[in-house]
Amino acid sequence: MESVAATAPCAAERRTPRPRADALRNRERIVTAARETFVEFGPDVPLDEVARRAGVGNATLYRNFPDRAALTHEVVLAVTSRTTDRVEEAVAAESDPFAALSRFVHAAADERIGALCPMLSGGFDKDHPELLAERRRLEEAVEGLVERAMSAGRLRTDIAVGDVLVALSQLTRPLPGIACPDIDRFTHRHLQLFLDGLEAPARSELPGSAATLEVLRSGR
Repeated sequence: MESVAATAPCAAERRTPRPRADALRNRERIVTAARETFVEFGPDVPLDEVARRAGVGNATLYRNFPDRAALTHEVVLAVTSRTTDRVEEAVAAESDPFAALSRFVHAAADERIGALCPMLSGGFDKDHPELLAERRRLEEAVEGLVERAMSAGRLRTDIAVGDVLVALSQLTRPLPGIACPDIDRFTHRHLQLFLDGLEAPARSELPGSAATLEVLRSGR
């Protein structure tokens, strides 16, 4: 009897259904569609539009994400995590630290990092421990990129990591009211102009002070 009782939890565990492959694909499609629509229309875009863009029904969307906050949480988490991965890939691919920074900036645009900015307001729980951990991981990774490029004399010294993150968020979102289906070609063009302005030696004197992470967090 004891052996039967001991094996019962294992049998129950084996019977626990795993998410089907099609269910996982649907969830991934929803997150990808939400990421795109949040960039284009802002975080208040109708969830019907997210479902339509993902090619799923509303019931499928709400089965995966019961409300807007749950979907926004997942999008922010996914974008932040994937963007940090792009830092690590850039460092591995480029021996020149400024080339690594440039590669990351363009890759971050492809990850739709601009989707993060409008989400961090309103009723969204930006202080969720899971999100804070991913944000710290991203900030530390980008800070390392900036410090290496600066130490190598390849990056102007009057900027900080916050300047890079702010510019990324601003330059990777379409202007309000502008319907441009091919916005990426302008995004990468303008990001390259920004990168040219970061390279040392500096060609101008910047007004104000550098945007450090502390300044961004304090909102001052």
